[in-house]
Amino acid sequence: MAHPKICVLAIALIFTMAACKNSSSKTHTNNVEKAKDSVAIPSENKLVKPKFYRKLSLNTISFEINHTDKQLTIQPSGLSIDNSKIVKQIEGTIANAEIGDLNKDGFPEVLVYVRSDGSGSYGTVIGYSVNNGKSMSEINMPNVWDNPKANKGYMGHDEFAIVEGYLRQRFPTYNPQDTNSNPTGKTRQIQYKLKDGENSRVFVMDKITEY
Repeated sequence: MAHPKICVLAIALIFTMAACKNSSSKTHTNNVEKAKDSVAIPSENKLVKPKFYRKLSLNTISFEINHTDKQLTIQPSGLSIDNSKIVKQIEGTIANAEIGDLNKDGFPEVLVYVRSDGSGSYGTVIGYSVNNGKSMSEINMPNVWDNPKANKGYMGHDEFAIVEGYLRQRFPTYNPQDTNSNPTGKTRQIQYKLKDGENSRVFVMDKITEY
C-alpha cells in the first residue's frame, strides 16, 4: 500500500506540471497574437509620386503628362473620337514638356523632352500631333547622328524648345581634344519644321546655325 505522503507529493507534482503546461500554452498564444498584430499589411492602393507631372492645354484640348519609374503616360482629353491614353517605356528623365500649334492647323502638338542618364545627357523628343481634333498620332523625329552637317562635334547635352512655331534643338559642339565636361566648340542650333509625311507628321531640319 502506497504511503500517504508519497500520494500527496505525486498529486502535487501532477498539478504543478499541468499548470506549467497551461501557462506555456497561454504565453505561446499571446506571442503569436502579438506577432500577428505587428505584421504590416502592405497597401494595395499606395500612391507613387511621379517624377514629372504636367497638364498642358490649348483651346479645348488638354494633355496630362505623367512619368513614374520608367513609364511615360500621356492622357489626352477633348478629342472628339479617340482619347486613349498613350503609354511608353523610356530610359532617362523628362527635362520638360510643351504644347503648341506647330503646323498652324488650329490643333495642338504636345512635345515631351527626354534626357538620357549619364554624362552625355543625350536628348530625344516624344511628340504627338492632333488630327483635326479627332485623334492624335506620333510625330517622327530625325536623329542628329544621321545628318553629317548636324552631328559634327556632337556629344549630347541637348536642349529643346518651341520658338515662334518651330522646334529648336541646341547643343554645344566639341573639338577632338575636348572632354565631355569641357566643350570648346561653338553652340549649334537646329530648327525643325513640322510637315505632313507619307504615314504621319514629321519634323524636318529647316535650318542649322552656329554662334
